[in-house]
Amino acid sequence: MEGMSDRVRAATGHAVALDGVSKVYGKGRRAVAALRDVTVGLPRGRFTAVMGPSGSGKSTFLHCAAGLDRVSSGKVRLGATDLTRMDEKRLTILRRERIGFVFQAFNLVPSLTVRDNVTLPLRLAGARIDRERVREILARVGLEGRAGHRPGELSGGQQQRVAIARALVADPEVLFGDEPTGALDTMTAREVLTLLRRTVDELGQTVVMVTHDPVAASYADAVLFLADGRIVDTLAAPTAGQVADRMTKLGAWA
Repeated sequence: MEGMSDRVRAATGHAVALDGVSKVYGKGRRAVAALRDVTVGLPRGRFTAVMGPSGSGKSTFLHCAAGLDRVSSGKVRLGATDLTRMDEKRLTILRRERIGFVFQAFNLVPSLTVRDNVTLPLRLAGARIDRERVREILARVGLEGRAGHRPGELSGGQQQRVAIARALVADPEVLFGDEPTGALDTMTAREVLTLLRRTVDELGQTVVMVTHDPVAASYADAVLFLADGRIVDTLAAPTAGQVADRMTKLGAWA
């Protein structure tokens, strides 16, 4: 999770790297700094949670790291690729081919079956659909018997599993989650978090998840804490209690 310079980045195992990243919305007196000179590397094949109080910059952090939002200054890299040098067309292709997204809203197409929702990104990209891989992914997320169902026939947890399968189908370098369990009850949320944990442990997937929930963060390998747009602390091998305790102190640190 440590910061780094351009000179050493190529030798690191970071899936995503932010180097001196700032993001400012608005101009003049109306300007608001959402991120302030953030430098951090997110390890490949690990589960990183991002936490902070409301307005701390955690969603902006995710959007900048994933190429959904342009930084005001600094650099963002996905592997060796500098996202800050790419135009919107190239960024769109990169996000489609190399990044997976899971949001609080499941964002499924109601008229499509589970199988068709999962393969939709591939079809939009004109990519070949490996039906065996689709079958394996549906089995991995526990939906092998639901491939022909539509979202309205599924529970909330099952719909989020479809969203995770859709994010994994293109074998992304990084899976970004923005409050992926925020709309789920406690038991279902834990099932989804266990699934994300397994994708890291069994598939070597890199997961970066924004959350407000200390229990959710405890499934990660490390937690990155933001306050007022800055990284103020990190915590390895977190427990829910440790995360909750750190969150109560963020105001003082900020």
